[in-house]
Amino acid sequence: MKALKGLYFGAGFIVLAGLLELSSINIQNFYQQLMWVGLGLLVFFAFSYFDWQVIFQAQWFVWLFYIGSIGLLLLTYFTAPEIRNTRSWLVFGPLRFQPVEMAKVALILFYAMYFSRRHLSIARLSNVFLSLLVLVPLAGVVFKLPDYGSMLVLFFIWLGFVLVSGLPGKWIMAGVALVLVLSPIVWTYGLKDYHRERILGVINPEQNALGVNYSAIQAKIAIGSAGLWGKGYHQGPQTQLGFVTEPETDFIFPAFVEEWGIIPGLLLIVAFVIMNISILRIGLYSSQNKEKFICLGTSIVFSAHFLLNIGMVTGLTPVVGVPFPFLSYGGSNILMSFFLISIVNAIGRRA
Repeated sequence: MKALKGLYFGAGFIVLAGLLELSSINIQNFYQQLMWVGLGLLVFFAFSYFDWQVIFQAQWFVWLFYIGSIGLLLLTYFTAPEIRNTRSWLVFGPLRFQPVEMAKVALILFYAMYFSRRHLSIARLSNVFLSLLVLVPLAGVVFKLPDYGSMLVLFFIWLGFVLVSGLPGKWIMAGVALVLVLSPIVWTYGLKDYHRERILGVINPEQNALGVNYSAIQAKIAIGSAGLWGKGYHQGPQTQLGFVTEPETDFIFPAFVEEWGIIPGLLLIVAFVIMNISILRIGLYSSQNKEKFICLGTSIVFSAHFLLNIGMVTGLTPVVGVPFPFLSYGGSNILMSFFLISIVNAIGRRA
């Protein structure tokens, strides 16, 4: 099946590119990421041969997974140490785990169960409202951590499911109108000063170049100075001298482009597009609605991460701390990504 080959190629290319760049930036993080990729591959092979049809039919499992995710997020909020001005990680000795990654999977599984039964009647306001109620507990706790990037990803998962399920145009227009009405209230009372500064920084990218716009400006310098084939391994001045902030995680894409060039950077984007299209094609081949929606949810979560990450490193969106799927350093996101594509792979093999 060509779609499965596209899935393997896209994910594999991105993982190898990430490991290559991490070995140039920080060799210790490279070895840790190598360990996480190894664990991710174990997850992939273990769950690729799992009978997901049994799970898809077990509503109690989906509910348990969803409630467990809320419980872990609450545990994180009340007990986790503050790291980088947020309480997003549960710490187990030298290891850290982000429960919000589990919450993304839980939301996809829940919505796959929910919308597979209601997608023909999504026009009913009650169905849209009930689906939003499922999002609120997860997004509410993530908002309080605070982790606004992950909250946006959770919101996009809900929005993607609702739109693809056939939401009538009148409800879409009503939603847009509601957002416009609530925006001044959220701006005044829902956002902190530094959030407003980041949003204004996107509108005026050259303002406050040493403050809120510093990361985006340095990232753009790294990309703009790369040339077609980059500065070479361990030779990127913006990255190696520390001008690019968080080059292992949020800003690994400009670090990669600076050292390897515009063409490899474009190939990285092409690999992501191939992987994402392959996931959607696998969903189309499936005969089960739940399987189609799980592939859809996987595509949505990867696309949300990709667009928010590329947006913030190019100055098109505020910096919200969202990793590039399979490329950025971080065990929780790697495991979540491998787990999702293992389910997609199982669906594709069955189809």
